[in-house]
Amino acid sequence: MSFEISKNIVETLEETGVNFFTTLPCEKVKQLYNLITKHFRHISLSREEEGVGICAGAYFAGAKPAMLVQSSGVGTMINALCSLTKVYRLPLLILVSWRGVYAEKIPAHIPLGKKLPKFLSAIDISYSIIKDQEDISHIGKDAIEAYENNMIHMFLLHPTIWSEETSIISDEANIREESKIFCSAKYEEIKPLKPTLTRLEILRVIASYLEGKIVVCNLGIPCKELYSIKHQKSNFYMLGSMGLASSIGLGISLFTSKDVVVVDGDGSLLMNLGALSTIASAKPRNLTILAIDNGVYGSSGNQPTATSFCVDLELTARGLGLEKTYKGASREEIISVLQGLNDGPNFIHILAKLGNANVPNVPLTPLEIKRNVMEALKDDA
Repeated sequence: MSFEISKNIVETLEETGVNFFTTLPCEKVKQLYNLITKHFRHISLSREEEGVGICAGAYFAGAKPAMLVQSSGVGTMINALCSLTKVYRLPLLILVSWRGVYAEKIPAHIPLGKKLPKFLSAIDISYSIIKDQEDISHIGKDAIEAYENNMIHMFLLHPTIWSEETSIISDEANIREESKIFCSAKYEEIKPLKPTLTRLEILRVIASYLEGKIVVCNLGIPCKELYSIKHQKSNFYMLGSMGLASSIGLGISLFTSKDVVVVDGDGSLLMNLGALSTIASAKPRNLTILAIDNGVYGSSGNQPTATSFCVDLELTARGLGLEKTYKGASREEIISVLQGLNDGPNFIHILAKLGNANVPNVPLTPLEIKRNVMEALKDDA
């Protein structure tokens, strides 16, 4: 993509008020990628799907988010777009490097690329095809409409606007020196603990800690249990998009000074481990993740997860770059950890016994949940 076209796209988006991007690179649009990371606050992703969660959280806290991904990555985002962005009626702009439709040299891009417009139409996601300068002039109008009407809108960047021009922006990796520093904690320091509390009992222990904080809760029974124990308007109850609780929490934490707490689970975290590396890189000081680990998929019949056999979530979090990690199982251990917390990001691995409480469903619609948490964030956005 030529530098001038990339520059015009960025300027148009700035004029519409876009102020945050999540990005995954594509070689064909590297100049656009470089300009976006230069002109906007942004988060580099490990997987496209987590960007949907981060953008949702950022919007709750007052940001105008957008994404830059490759068309092959759109396929990994569909459930999150449908069960999170569409269900809660959130606006999201997505710039897509559209592969597989013109002079494509990599066969793997062709099946999804060719069918992408029909696929988007089938799931009722609006899109524009950007082929030339005139198309770029319409980006602003489509972007404003998406934000005003709480819609997803994709801009398919057609290969005909790509060029082989040499970038005037350096291709040298912009790696922060601190990102090369690895966690030096000794694994022997982590001692095995025995679970003593169910998830419901753990939620009772942490209820006072959650008071007044922005809380993102993992979907299914954890949401129902949290509602029964500690409902507050600042709670975001997930109804779908499994695996994105910590990503949503990250997005919120980037645009608020309020403390943000994620009540996550082992099954959810294992599905999106890259989110922990993204959090470690972003270093949000106001984010704490409570990883309640009962070793099973509790909301779907207690089928075992890998933490029942071979995975220690605290060790995993350390390996993915989180420096402030803790482990607890008893009431006393959990309280001691919470009382000793300082700036984050903090990761607390809480071991839990099996057991789901018989509690009613959360009696709130998606739009009520969204409205409540945005009201809780409004004064601090």
